[in-house]
Amino acid sequence: MRGGLLAAAALGALIMAEAAHAADLRDALVKTYERNPTITAQRAQLRSLDEGVNVARAQGRPQVSATVGVNQDLYNSVGVGGHTFTLGGNVSYPFFSGGAVRNGIRAANRRVDAGRAFLRAVEGDIFTEAVAAYNDVIRDRSIVTLNRNQVRVLDTNLQASRDRFEVGDLTRTDVAQSEARLALARSSLATAEGRLKSSEENYRRVIGELPDELEPPPPLPPLPQTPDQAVEIALANNPDLIGANFQVTAAGLDVSVARAARLPTVSAISGATYNNFLGTADDQFGGTGNANSRTVATAGVRATVPLYQGGLVGARVRQTQAGQSQLIEQSIAVERSVVSQTRAAFASYTAALEAIESNQIAVNANTLALEGTRAEQTVGTRNVLDVLNAEQELLNSQVLLVTARRDAYVAGFALLNAMGQAEADDLNLDSGILYDPVANYRRVSRSWSDWNDDPKPQPVATRTVPGAPGPDTATPPVTQPQE
Repeated sequence: MRGGLLAAAALGALIMAEAAHAADLRDALVKTYERNPTITAQRAQLRSLDEGVNVARAQGRPQVSATVGVNQDLYNSVGVGGHTFTLGGNVSYPFFSGGAVRNGIRAANRRVDAGRAFLRAVEGDIFTEAVAAYNDVIRDRSIVTLNRNQVRVLDTNLQASRDRFEVGDLTRTDVAQSEARLALARSSLATAEGRLKSSEENYRRVIGELPDELEPPPPLPPLPQTPDQAVEIALANNPDLIGANFQVTAAGLDVSVARAARLPTVSAISGATYNNFLGTADDQFGGTGNANSRTVATAGVRATVPLYQGGLVGARVRQTQAGQSQLIEQSIAVERSVVSQTRAAFASYTAALEAIESNQIAVNANTLALEGTRAEQTVGTRNVLDVLNAEQELLNSQVLLVTARRDAYVAGFALLNAMGQAEADDLNLDSGILYDPVANYRRVSRSWSDWNDDPKPQPVATRTVPGAPGPDTATPPVTQPQE
């Protein structure tokens, strides 16, 4: 089901050209993908893990060093102190390290795999936040509109009640009831407007800008029919669980790296030293005719056999084993969390669907009830309070219907996220903007240069503070340049 669900459904078929004056959900997700600081920070974290592979490889590469110095002898037992200029170079190549280098590289690669999975997880989580923020704004704008309409209706009712009171058709009690309901409606409107402002600010936090007019979200793709089906998909695809398993594998390789410290290491070494005594050879060595310079070149093989290291290796092995045990337990916790989140999202989704059906029936029924109550009031079989109650019940059912629709959509998308199907590839975003996590790995994982720095880091995510320094509004590049 992965990838094809959303691509085949309406999320992948949103039409941007026809939405020139209103943003759609796909617009919001694209902006989130490009600008959200949590996603861009996770990309930077993955690039850091990419460098870990090259750090591990460097342990098995040749090491070259050079020394240069000028010395002044302060005391020489066989002659007069002199000057010495020294120039030397050394090359070493470790061709056996007990498997430490090989296992270190493998562990670093598994951590890269985990980092890629966690990047997917962060994308899905942030997209879920963006979907929730998008639907919160739509919901709260609808609730504000409903409350404003209610205020207008009650204000009209109050004016009518006062007119009828003036002609003796209603009592002062009827007028007071209308005044009270209008005051409560204004209070509810103020609360709804405050909630809308909060939702709009949360939208800006997640997506990077205040919302314009928002189109209704497209239908969700078909979802599993049972929670067991959803859990089966989640256990196979959830990126948090995949990343946790890669971390466990990397920790097991770390144990092998620690154990390698018990084994011999063998290196090929070579070096050359040039000494120039700066015309003081005879003075330094107490003779005549001594050569004023000497050059020595050496080559060989050096083996280091550890016999006893004070318990250090055993401690490090046990330490890495404890870390592996911790990650194993954490992977089980992640698995529990994935199962729980999947079942909870499925339950919330199905409950919200039932709520939509029930609230739609309630809205239809309350609409008819209000029309009937108003008609009955005109013939004297209903009073003002009955009409006010009918209006309030209709408003309540309308608000519940709007809320249930929001809850169903957000819960459905959360279910997709729990199943690992709410990422950039699944959402069918433009292929031109997708971040390629492999590009940077290919660029740096086999680099031999000690001087190959990246440019000074600059912010990628957009700022939401007016006038604050930050990147240009144009989309920054999301992949590192190839060498």
